[in-house]
Amino acid sequence: MTENELLQMALNLGPGWKVDHVEFNPDDKELHIYASTVKGSKFECSTCGNPARIYDHGRERTWRHLNFFQYQAYLHARLPRTDCPECDGSAKTIKPNWARERSGFSVYFEAFVILLMKAMPVKKVANLVGEHDTTLWPILHHYVNEAREREDYSSVKQVGFDETSRKRGHEYVSIFMDLEERKVISVTEGKDQHTLKGFKHDLMVHGGHPDNIKEFSIDMSPAFIKGAEEQFPKASLTFDKFHVMKMINEAVDETRRKEQKDHPELKNSRYAWIKNEDNLNTKQKETLLKLKDQDLKTAKAYQLKVAFQRFWQKDVSEAEAYLDEWLSWARRSQIPDMVKVAKSVHKHRGGILQWFKSRINNGILEATNGLIQAAKRQARGYRSTKNLITMIYLIAGGLNLRVTELSE
Repeated sequence: MTENELLQMALNLGPGWKVDHVEFNPDDKELHIYASTVKGSKFECSTCGNPARIYDHGRERTWRHLNFFQYQAYLHARLPRTDCPECDGSAKTIKPNWARERSGFSVYFEAFVILLMKAMPVKKVANLVGEHDTTLWPILHHYVNEAREREDYSSVKQVGFDETSRKRGHEYVSIFMDLEERKVISVTEGKDQHTLKGFKHDLMVHGGHPDNIKEFSIDMSPAFIKGAEEQFPKASLTFDKFHVMKMINEAVDETRRKEQKDHPELKNSRYAWIKNEDNLNTKQKETLLKLKDQDLKTAKAYQLKVAFQRFWQKDVSEAEAYLDEWLSWARRSQIPDMVKVAKSVHKHRGGILQWFKSRINNGILEATNGLIQAAKRQARGYRSTKNLITMIYLIAGGLNLRVTELSE
């Protein structure tokens, strides 16, 4: 077997192709492989798929291939045009076996960089393979979009959603997750009620229907509530328990911040009040033990917080009465920030109690957002919202990119 025949088998060029010659330049660290069609061969018509004879050849094209050891490898060929009797008679350029249409890379190379991009920032992958990252992003966009086109959301019933930012204080995207499958199914630009309209459209494009959505887990954002009620009128809303507790913790801390002006012993005690007692370090436990029984508004706010934590442990039959009792206690506390929280809890009472029926929350979304933020820090941000959205799908979309199929 000659070296040309060996390369021809390794490249998987397909029938009708042969390797003509190879140029190896050790100074430029490049290997150039030149392929041509075998005389008399027929190729599939790119329109109907029937075998057709060669009409002529186009200009020479070049595709970046996998490295040959430490050397960059390039495949050169002139793609034939076929004269198909079954079609309209016009000559059509074939689709090569080794590359997708309008790509300057072989499918082997694309499969390799996609696997790398799952594990490291695109910029680092670009540096590793000797390409600019702007040439690699279109590869990722293509395969992520292609994989999403195959997704079926007809069985989606429980959805959680939240927002994340591309940069601090800059553009936001809203993330929608299938809580049963625990994967991101849609990402839309913005963080207002219009994002629900975008999700509804995306859901229907993938075989889902608004009436199939039975439960939403959301925070108490008026925009999210309005959008969900308008676009998904048959869905029940469960207000995420972690957001509810976050709101209460913020009220406790605001109470402490105001009170420390007259009680300096409260300074630097923030985490002793807002963290769960089991998660406190030794110093924080000592601080809490010393202060929680004193006649302080912060201590009273803390007791209200602890009482609300017990609410989630109640049986469904006693939850409503317990919540009403807590609301009465908070209103009588004469602690402004806790009274304010009580008003918000009362306003969203139905969605908070809905948790005892749905048992859903955005915990998995919070964990996913942590992964997204970690990827964003590694990449030092993304140039565009489109890139961020694609990376979210790659990280948390559970997509089958069919990377292994590319190299078969």
